[in-house]
Amino acid sequence: MSTNKSTAPVLFSDLQLSASTLKGLNECNYRELTEIQRRTIGCALQGYDIVAAAKTGSGKTLAFLVPIIEHLYNEKWEKNHGLRALIIAPVRELAQQIYDVIGKVAKYHDVSIGLIIGGKGLGRERKNIDRCNILIGTPGRILQHMDETFIFNCVNTKYVVLDEADRCLDMGFKQQMDSIIENLPAERQTLLFSATQTKSVEDLARLSLKKNAKYISVHEHATYATPDGLQQLYMICNLGDKLSLLWSFIRRHQKHKIVVFFSTCQQVKFVHEAFRQMKPRLTISLLALYGTLHQERRLKIYAEFGRKQHAVMFATDIASRGLDFSNVTWIVQMDCPEDVQTYIHRAGRSARMNKGGESLLVLLPSELKMIEKLQSNNVPIKQSKVNHTELQPIQKQLEAWIGKYPNHKECAQRALKTYVKSVFYMKDKSIFDFKALDTDSFARSLGLSETPRVRALERREKNEAKKKRSKNEDGESSDEDVKKIDINHKNEISTFHDDDDESDDCLTIKRKNVQIDDNEDSELENTCVSKKVVTKAAAAKKTLRKNIVPNKKINFDEEGQEIIDPAKSKVSNLGRGYENEETSGINITVAREILKEEDKVDKLRYQQKIREKHREEKMKRKALKKGQKDEEDNDDADESYDSGEESSESESLNQLISDLPDPDKIYGKKENTSDEESDDDGEDVIHRSKRKLITLDGIKNKRQKLDSSDDEDDNEVQHSLKTDEELAWQLLRG
Repeated sequence: MSTNKSTAPVLFSDLQLSASTLKGLNECNYRELTEIQRRTIGCALQGYDIVAAAKTGSGKTLAFLVPIIEHLYNEKWEKNHGLRALIIAPVRELAQQIYDVIGKVAKYHDVSIGLIIGGKGLGRERKNIDRCNILIGTPGRILQHMDETFIFNCVNTKYVVLDEADRCLDMGFKQQMDSIIENLPAERQTLLFSATQTKSVEDLARLSLKKNAKYISVHEHATYATPDGLQQLYMICNLGDKLSLLWSFIRRHQKHKIVVFFSTCQQVKFVHEAFRQMKPRLTISLLALYGTLHQERRLKIYAEFGRKQHAVMFATDIASRGLDFSNVTWIVQMDCPEDVQTYIHRAGRSARMNKGGESLLVLLPSELKMIEKLQSNNVPIKQSKVNHTELQPIQKQLEAWIGKYPNHKECAQRALKTYVKSVFYMKDKSIFDFKALDTDSFARSLGLSETPRVRALERREKNEAKKKRSKNEDGESSDEDVKKIDINHKNEISTFHDDDDESDDCLTIKRKNVQIDDNEDSELENTCVSKKVVTKAAAAKKTLRKNIVPNKKINFDEEGQEIIDPAKSKVSNLGRGYENEETSGINITVAREILKEEDKVDKLRYQQKIREKHREEKMKRKALKKGQKDEEDNDDADESYDSGEESSESESLNQLISDLPDPDKIYGKKENTSDEESDDDGEDVIHRSKRKLITLDGIKNKRQKLDSSDDEDDNEVQHSLKTDEELAWQLLRG
């Protein structure tokens, strides 16, 4: 590959472009050519494969869009001819930005342009994907349509563009890009553009570039790798003072447009929410852009930040590549970038198209080697010291905020954990040392009273320590030590076997002097020394593997049959069989049959309930009628009982009197005068009346006693009758 240094036109009108393209460029105020556009558009129109590198904000997007539009115009490619050009971008927002630019430039061309990115409707993309002449998308979404959409045809694709090619070809997109390239025709024109272009022979060979491909590096011999109008500073700050530094910086620059970069999504989320709660002290808008947001929300934030004149956007590295934000004055990198290329892309969001801008990099004392690497890669960066007198601590405010809203405590904990993990998994260990992090002070600066544990790092440290210990022990041990260990093992085995019965042979070691690898030795130590702790997630996965339904309660009747609750499960045989089947999705025809069966069962249950209700009402009416009849019978019985009682009393009295002996026969008949006889007769009448009353009273009392005590014996009844007779004799004698 050779470098093209030939002179190029100055204006777009100097190029042999179509009138429709020039009209679209003029309406967008694109008249003068940048250096990358001068050197690439002509080569691309001639059909060369191009690998182009230029500084951020140098106009690379038009450098590959204009040739594609002109190729389709010259070929008279129509909408029904299918896909002709494929543009791949690593970030959704960048793909959206390219789509917006080409829509304006190709406004007067009869071509159809499509955008396929994650987070949007897949069905709508499938319907229209076969009508697109130029397709713009991210690698994952493009590959998904290649695998799932049968009308997506790349046979006629001739032009392939990779924007931010080094990011598309790195390990994160390696498998996806390899699969996409396999589906593309071998005869094609490939254009690669990036600010930090890859020079890896392996990466370029994967794309099957032509032998006469052009490698164009506009700023290869430039003094600096970053834009000339960008002033770059760095500060050394402790981990616990980072948020206070950022808060003080934003308060002093409320009339600017600022992009603040963090390493993880959880940091962006926490800082955005925390600063919003303290926003009454700020007059500037606060926005957050990170990967876990919904795509519509991401695009809305991206567009809103582009419109505003003064705003702060907290973002991860998804906003570091290719995005063109107008009039960004400050780029603040609160976390050290992964490498020099990441720093260049982050800082390149400012000072675009030969404008001015400023960049600030905040480093920990353990990350100073990054400055050496930046300076060795032609990045002019100077140190700026922190003015502690102007630093405004916000630790107490964050503590009060977390105390008032406890749900934000988990967000702060996740921010700390993800930051520590990101430092731990960085490749360059000479810069990133997670052991040097003061996590206690960082936790306090986030408003946390305690430092959360990062269990993944603890487990990894233990495993590494065990591996080192086992390696050291293996290196220090000699052959004599090994023989001693073997002898000791033999003695232990023999004594154990002698003491126990022959039935315990299964517990003895039968393989001796076996060499064990380091990995196996560490695994044996792990199994023997400590038992593995079963977490809740592991227990849940184990339950799922066993197909056990948790929190399910089954009731049984007296006969041992399961009681089915129709409100919670299906009752019909068809429905229960369908529930037990392991099928994915819903079979509509079967579902309709199940609903019909369940309706029949519900109707029967409803009819049975109505019958039971009528039966209960009927029983209540019968019971009411029976009660009224019993009351009437009781009243009649009481009346008959009173009359019968009086007749029985008179009969008993007559019987008693008839049984008594005649007193005249016993005592003799007295002869008295008429007066005496009259007196005696009067007395006799009185005594008779008294006798009758007494006997009647006694009989009534006796009747009451018999009625009240049904359980008295017959002997007691006879005894009471004798006493009554004796009493009657005494009265008669008297």
